[in-house]
Amino acid sequence: MTLGGRVVEILDLPGLYSLTSATPEEVVARDSLLGAVPGHAAPLAAVLIVDATNLERNLYLASQVLELKLPTLVALNMMDLASAQGLKLDLPALSKELGCPVVGISARTGAGLEELRRLIEQTVDEPAQAKPSVTPSCSGCDGCPHSARYDWAEGVGSRCTVATPVAKGSRTEKIDQFLTDPVVGVVAFLAVMLVVFTMIFSIAQYPMDWIKTLFQHAQTITGNHLPEGDFRSLLNDGVIGGVGGMLVFLPQICILFFFLSLLEDTGYLARAAFVMDRLMRFVGLPGKAFVPLLSAHACAIPAIMATRVIEDRRDRLVTILVAPFMACSARIPVYTMLASGLLFPHSPLKAAVLFTIAYCTGIIAALGTAWLFKRTLLKGESRPLVLELPGYKTPSLRTALLTMIDRAMVFVKKAGSVILLLSILLWALATYPKSEAPAEVQTLTKQSEELKAAGKEAEAGEIEKQAKAIEEKSALNHSFAGRVGHFIEPVIAPMGFDWQIGVGIITSLAAREVIVSTLAIVYGVGSEAAEENRDSIYDSMRKATRADGSPVYTTATCLSLLVFYVLAMQCLSTLAVTRRETGSWKWAAFQQVYMSSLAYVAAVITYQSVVALGIA
Repeated sequence: MTLGGRVVEILDLPGLYSLTSATPEEVVARDSLLGAVPGHAAPLAAVLIVDATNLERNLYLASQVLELKLPTLVALNMMDLASAQGLKLDLPALSKELGCPVVGISARTGAGLEELRRLIEQTVDEPAQAKPSVTPSCSGCDGCPHSARYDWAEGVGSRCTVATPVAKGSRTEKIDQFLTDPVVGVVAFLAVMLVVFTMIFSIAQYPMDWIKTLFQHAQTITGNHLPEGDFRSLLNDGVIGGVGGMLVFLPQICILFFFLSLLEDTGYLARAAFVMDRLMRFVGLPGKAFVPLLSAHACAIPAIMATRVIEDRRDRLVTILVAPFMACSARIPVYTMLASGLLFPHSPLKAAVLFTIAYCTGIIAALGTAWLFKRTLLKGESRPLVLELPGYKTPSLRTALLTMIDRAMVFVKKAGSVILLLSILLWALATYPKSEAPAEVQTLTKQSEELKAAGKEAEAGEIEKQAKAIEEKSALNHSFAGRVGHFIEPVIAPMGFDWQIGVGIITSLAAREVIVSTLAIVYGVGSEAAEENRDSIYDSMRKATRADGSPVYTTATCLSLLVFYVLAMQCLSTLAVTRRETGSWKWAAFQQVYMSSLAYVAAVITYQSVVALGIA
């Protein structure tokens, strides 16, 4: 931020309850405040954000920060909620007790932020060390080693509170009895997720159609203004087709994170954590693993990094190994393609049910493998969860929108960089080397010319399309991509996959969602039908056939592919983070092997079972 014509960098440290250095998060925060982090100087000042609705608990951390003798400002956040609860605080008295400036703010409404900005500028220009009027350090008492600090916090809190909050109504307790019930709470959680997914499919359909139409118009323009050849094919099928095949899922990702942000802001997700903790403890996961596993629904990379809050190394390692099972945002395009695009294109409710089942399957896989690991490779008891249930409050639409925009930008940047490069690479692999047209094409071409000479233009056009389709299939078969796909086809055939799906599996090792743009390119390279009719990728996939003429994307194949992507790793970036967080490639390699093996076996069982049941 700019203060008085100079730029000041603000570093956001992890949210903590203390600086006792029990977890990596606490070590990072303490070292940052002390200037002990290599490459980072000691800060000019510290701004301590304190929950105004629970002053005494937060003063414990405040006492530790004040002891560092660092120029400190205390910002009492959620003053609007404190006021609504009937809680009144004497800020001047609190400032005197702490020996540092204190300002009341509301991050939600923006109240007090200008005053906070002024105090930061004042502290930077004229730093003054915080000097608490009472030293809250312990001196070897026989009871709790932290009792003196707690006593100090309780005393300061009582002296600076001029009005106690009104008693909470019974409504909150009744709601919590329902949402935290061991059985009803789990059912409620599943019901909430089902509603969210149903809304995702029903609401997102309109902007998805708009995006699809936009890219179809872009392909029409390039097709009409560029001569036929490799350059036009590159733009239409490689760039526009590949990236457009991904960006069409942007509305669903935006809506998902918008609703998750609203749920978190209301306080509901904390109740969900409380409910799921019972199940997690049963399978051997620590309670603190819930937050990393929940964040893994956005991306496994920050989730794995978030496991630093788990003290026990075995608990932390188990959480790292199972976190990629959670349905991250990269899986959403794959789930959408299969659930609403191929299996239930006209039934948002059925697609939402299948979407929910896919999410739950990932959770069950994570919990099941955690249970297995804690009884074999990484034996040991998990620590209990200590969780603060926030009060229910009206969610902030601004926060939800900012969260949605942030996740959307991450997705768009990936589509504009990694996916674009992979799309162009795949187009090249699917286009080269060039091969001669089969003899059947020459025969059909001759028939077309004869029909044109006889004035039968319509019949000639149909034969030309047939010849073009045969030529495209032959060219793709002989391309680099086709050769690789045919090479691995015997291995993936038991899952119901053909060589074209195999190409998608290989390219999606870089990122799961790449399979969508891969299939968009594999099924659309040089397609004259797509040039004229602009059928969606789903239409092309529904029409895809095997060598014997049978359809590729049957119910069995779609379910098998869904199961594979629910369980498979398919993310090199996640493996790199696993290696960094565990300090060894051994665990990263183990993670890749066991997840891929599980995905393969489960997909084979799914496909063969559905076929045996005779489901079309």
